Amino acid sequence: MDETLIALRRDYTAATLDITDVLPDPIAQFGLWIKQAMASQVLDVEAMTLATASAEGTPSARIVLLRGYDQRGFTFYTNYESQKGSDLAANAACAVVFHWREIERQVRIQGVAQKVTAEESEAYFATRPRGSQLGAWVSRQSAVLKNREELEKEWNKLESKYGGTAIERPPFWGGYRVVPNCIEFWQGRRSRLHDRLQYSLTDAGWKLDRLAP
Repeated sequence: MDETLIALRRDYTAATLDITDVLPDPIAQFGLWIKQAMASQVLDVEAMTLATASAEGTPSARIVLLRGYDQRGFTFYTNYESQKGSDLAANAACAVVFHWREIERQVRIQGVAQKVTAEESEAYFATRPRGSQLGAWVSRQSAVLKNREELEKEWNKLESKYGGTAIERPPFWGGYRVVPNCIEFWQGRRSRLHDRLQYSLTDAGWKLDRLAP
């Protein structure tokens, strides 16, 4: 075994997590945790791993950014023609993981992805920096490029086209909302006896259980 990895092992001692510590609503509990993460100056607190699978069941994962959450679910934006978009078109089931290393916490979310409304995508696109708006047009995300120059040539072409005028949202770009059916809150503990509290959606509402570490 790599001795460097052995040296990096550590125990988890920052906090504990009991059923009596959490709110009955997992979305409200997520809101509490993400605010605590922000207050603790966790780096890239909105970064989340999104896992999808193709129609054939081939898994794929990448980091995306959370751009909003409420009782409906957790929202991110992307190119609908990307690999993740193709996966979600064929198989809407997906999973999300937040890892907040500085406070020894994770949040795991399972659910299905649904496109947000065009109006929601338009409203968010309008808030993006101009460079990011141009980037949404330039990048045919996940497509093969011959070289970097091909990408930059398209950027220059579109920058000249729009000049100082408003940039409309590409029809192939927009948001997804992950509608959860299972949300787990994980708190690191000593000796790998981690605290894991899982909310599962039932006909009667959210059911809360403690899981073995």
